[in-house]
Amino acid sequence: MIQNFPILVVILPLITAFLIPLIGWWRKKYCLYISILSILSVFIISIYLLNSVMASGVVRYDLGGWEPPYGIEYVVDLLSIFMIILIAFISLVIAIYSKKSVEKELSDNIVAFYTLFMLLIAGLLGIVITGDLFNLYVFLEISSLTAYALIAVGEKRDALLASFNYLIIGTIAACFILLGIGFLYMVTGSLNIADLSAKLPEAYSLYPRVVLAAMIFFVVGLSIKMALFPLHTWLPNAYTHAPSVVSALIAALMTKVGAYMMIRIMFTVFGIHFVTEVIPVTSILSWVAAIAIIVGSINAIAQTDIKRMLAYSSVSQIGYIVLGIGLANSIGLTGGILHIINHAFMKGCLFLAVGAVIYQTGIRDIRDFQGIGKKMPYTMAAFSIAALSMVGVPPLCGFFSKWFLALGSIESGKWIFAVIILLSSLLNAGYFFRVLEKVWFGESPHEGVDEAPKSMLVPILILAAGCILLGIFVFIQSSFIKSIANTLL
Repeated sequence: MIQNFPILVVILPLITAFLIPLIGWWRKKYCLYISILSILSVFIISIYLLNSVMASGVVRYDLGGWEPPYGIEYVVDLLSIFMIILIAFISLVIAIYSKKSVEKELSDNIVAFYTLFMLLIAGLLGIVITGDLFNLYVFLEISSLTAYALIAVGEKRDALLASFNYLIIGTIAACFILLGIGFLYMVTGSLNIADLSAKLPEAYSLYPRVVLAAMIFFVVGLSIKMALFPLHTWLPNAYTHAPSVVSALIAALMTKVGAYMMIRIMFTVFGIHFVTEVIPVTSILSWVAAIAIIVGSINAIAQTDIKRMLAYSSVSQIGYIVLGIGLANSIGLTGGILHIINHAFMKGCLFLAVGAVIYQTGIRDIRDFQGIGKKMPYTMAAFSIAALSMVGVPPLCGFFSKWFLALGSIESGKWIFAVIILLSSLLNAGYFFRVLEKVWFGESPHEGVDEAPKSMLVPILILAAGCILLGIFVFIQSSFIKSIANTLL
């Protein structure tokens, strides 16, 4: 059983997704509990895999007994186990939160929601554990298709339109990625990631234009999937009109897995020399990311819908992660990977808190948040902690990823990026403090509004506590993440 843990990471949520319709036909309420049990099992397995990787190095699993590069292999290294634990933990918290929210927002689609929810988790876990490039594409499509459906499962027409736009743009991105995979297979005859990285230098010397074209296809396709400015147009409507649980899940995990794919393909498949010396992909990405950080923040300031404000904030935060990738030095990449986990906690907490407010009051307009902190003190205290962390107030987690990114910028001689990080923090303060001012000051016109139900409140508080603990104990994860960055570089 233990030697099969890598495949169980994907198989458990996949089997659960097929069981849920059968169980839901009998008892709808059991769909939630089987989902939680499945994700909890994956989380426990991921902790064991972490111990194995730390003790004895990379864990490999050959599917069907076919040895790579001819067969598909699952590879658990430092970066993939980091992502597996993050996906399992965040999805577990969101699954617990979903009980009341789904019952109210999606009362007619409970079984469909949890089926799609588990398929999405299976797809995301498959992306980060597979060592085969085409298998990665298959899991990407599974996660993308379920994300489109989860957004559309909302009862409003706007959700359907947002999902359709996301589907069109996401399909274009998938075509780019598939073309990139096809080009690499054409010149190397392999789809195994480790084998590709060994064969690409020779392939580039023989077919330089094909390899360069593949790199461009990958960068553009993954930039769309990550919602990197200016290819972010699908994101604001998708986050705004999706059900609250779906907004939190996609914002916390979907774009982070896109960042993982970019890191994996750039540094593991192509290698640091190729993306910095042969073609200056990292330099281009760092400048695009710097623009994204500012443009996303400015757009967030202009919003009055709270979910739309958080959506544009995500465009800015994705810029931080890509800036870390673009700096391509140890400190900068550490900051980028650290921001993956920090942003998952911060944005997950913010969307869940906003979902609780919508659940209790139905309000979404920032101008209507007057005094809501006095009616829902714990929910809005958690929102405030996550908001301050987004701004970068020490000792909260958001400060430290920005600190590493600033140090990485200075080390690479690009002081302008450190200035942009500081400026963006001021812009973040601008749009978050106007919400906090409404929340905590003035009398609330909302009569009879109480705190969120405990099943919603506890997950919100867990993520808020995570924002604090990840900041206070930053030296623990930063040393682990720095070892990931050094391995990649």
